[in-house]
Amino acid sequence: MRPFLFVLILLLAACSEGDVGNSNLQPSDAINAASVDETIINESLRFIEWMDAQYLEELDFSPLLNTRQGDKSSHGELDDVSESALDARLNWRRGSVAEMRSSFDREQLDKQGRLSWDLWEYILEDAERSEPFRRHRYIFGRNGPQSTLANNLINYQDVQNASDMSDYISRLNQSQRYLLQYLDRAKLAVADGIRAPHFDYQRAISEAGRVTTGAPFDDQEDSALWADITAKIGSLLESGEIDQSQAEAFREDSQNALLTRFEPALDEIVTWLEADFENVSDVAKGAWSLPNGEAYYNSRLASMTTLPLTADEIHATGISEVARIQTQMEQIKRQVGFEGTLQDFFTFMREDDQFYFPSTDEGRNNYLSLADDLLADMYERLPNYFGILPKASLQVRRVEVFRESAGGAAHYARGTKDGSRPGTFYAHLIDMRAASIFRLENLAYHEGVPGHHMQISIQQELENIPRFRTAKGYTAFSEGWGLYAEYLGKEMGFYNDPYAEFGRLSGEIWRAVRLVVDTGIHAKQWTQEQAADYALQNSARPEPSVRSEIRRYFNNPGQATAYKIGMLKIQEVRAKAEAELGDDFDIRAFHDTLLGSGQLPMAVLETEIDSWIESVRD
Repeated sequence: MRPFLFVLILLLAACSEGDVGNSNLQPSDAINAASVDETIINESLRFIEWMDAQYLEELDFSPLLNTRQGDKSSHGELDDVSESALDARLNWRRGSVAEMRSSFDREQLDKQGRLSWDLWEYILEDAERSEPFRRHRYIFGRNGPQSTLANNLINYQDVQNASDMSDYISRLNQSQRYLLQYLDRAKLAVADGIRAPHFDYQRAISEAGRVTTGAPFDDQEDSALWADITAKIGSLLESGEIDQSQAEAFREDSQNALLTRFEPALDEIVTWLEADFENVSDVAKGAWSLPNGEAYYNSRLASMTTLPLTADEIHATGISEVARIQTQMEQIKRQVGFEGTLQDFFTFMREDDQFYFPSTDEGRNNYLSLADDLLADMYERLPNYFGILPKASLQVRRVEVFRESAGGAAHYARGTKDGSRPGTFYAHLIDMRAASIFRLENLAYHEGVPGHHMQISIQQELENIPRFRTAKGYTAFSEGWGLYAEYLGKEMGFYNDPYAEFGRLSGEIWRAVRLVVDTGIHAKQWTQEQAADYALQNSARPEPSVRSEIRRYFNNPGQATAYKIGMLKIQEVRAKAEAELGDDFDIRAFHDTLLGSGQLPMAVLETEIDSWIESVRD
């Protein structure tokens, strides 16, 4: 029996037992209330079905995203990344929101339905805000298609049968069209006076060269792509999915696609980058230097923080947070008996050998093993702080050599909802002097559990909400959660070594430094050296990592501000809940509420926590 019908029967029975005239609820009132409930239930279910159908349409624009989510329905296609395709996608989104407004009444949806409605509108609002600046986003450089296509094929192109391998080759054959569409967009940006910094050109040229180094592109050892292809074909042969003749045909077709489609496209990109490099200044400049640069940066801040904050406000917050955290660092310095200034202590932490594994295979394996051990200990304590736990597994890996860089930021790659591909915590280990041991603990909690792996896996595993909410991300939420998770590790009883606690503070102060340097670069016209000097003066981060990170901020305006801003908002809503609920505050219920609706813009998250506070009071 449906719940609302059961309630209706009880209400009618209660009314019939006494004087109906004296009852607070008349039979007609009960019928009307039940009808409203039934309408909301049915409309909310219909709305979820409609939204899921809309999300499937949206995924048609990105077969690669479909593949990353574990869906093979477009496993042999590559995205159309042309400007006309971007136009089509935005027009589709406008039409989708218009259809939603004409086909549904927001007030006839349940709470989660209304939240989904608001998020669908918010996504369009953000897309409209960003559309005038589509050419401002640098194509080549950090995380450019010159390396990400190979990364997608190696790490996400699942091959279980002959059809899957044919899909892999189909994508290789489409790679030329795909890569050259990005080149066309880079040329359009240049025509508008928009060029990436010189170090992005250098990085893109280097990465493209590394992707096409090795067989079958030259006579050296197998390239990463060819090693992946031959391994996947070999696995099919070994399992009996294909015979020897099919394996040979697959190898021949793959090689032909690499040499006649993939390599020529990368060569054309490199040729253009090398020629245009003559027009690039050797002095990197922030977003302020681009056409309509101030408006562009403000748009980026709005998208990244999901809050109405100005660059000046974010800059001031960063300076304040740096000062606060340095006070705690001074306490650690005294605790370990170090004599000298805090900057002297930073230098000691950067340079002393005890804080680094050697740049050898053994040193790298020791780093990965320590990360595994730290995460294993954390997993044991999660049930004390969370009711909802992730089902997906987690692995720690070194970044592939063709996209690895000295001092590159560790990152997380999500697994699949069904668990067929685990989540991955990636670390750049080409230069072990840029991968300090004292920061590994907080890094593991940020990228693994209770950080990104936990938050994203739980999000993917959510039921009874539209599918887009199990996948959509907001940087302030995800990175704010990751930084909050670093601090939560302290509350959970970790960071017992003072140097590890200093590592946690180093991680937090770095995110505060980011607020200062990102706004400094893009709103206050700081140079690369000014930004690096401020970061080195106010953190213990190794210099190669600092310089790599500063280049990252030039490449991606505003993104670096999301971490600390998101953390501060999460801490703010938790403090509010603790103050208002007192002894009724339950940390497990708070975390489950925070993670139980998927990722949210910060203002929406605050509203959700306010609603939870009221429900606990009731």
